[in-house]
Amino acid sequence: QVQLVESGGGLVQPGGSLRLSCAASGFSLEHYAIGWFRQAPGKEREGVSCIHRPDGRLFYTDSVKGRFTISRDNAKNTVYLQMDSLKVEDTGVYYCATGAECTLMIVNTTHYYYGMDPRGKGTLVTVSS
Repeated sequence: QVQLVESGGGLVQPGGSLRLSCAASGFSLEHYAIGWFRQAPGKEREGVSCIHRPDGRLFYTDSVKGRFTISRDNAKNTVYLQMDSLKVEDTGVYYCATGAECTLMIVNTTHYYYGMDPRGKGTLVTVSS
């Protein structure tokens, strides 16, 4: 069965860290670009980060630059999102998705990755004191 499963979310205080995982089954992630997305309560889903194919370029939305790090472990068929210095506004459900490449579109400062459509259940990140 071809699927992506997100995990690693939880409740964390502001300033804390979490590492999200996006594990693939039924196919090899190394052949794809991978994007992380999030949807905050009452807001539209946005692209957070993307790791491009074939050159591995990394993309981050401005609000997470310097705090989040995307990486991939092809041996584990998993992509990670290390989230440090978390803020209340990082709260939301985080999803991952694959695509041929990271085709970034920016609309009114919001990032979208064309051709990537998250289908999983996501993992909930709650940043609160």
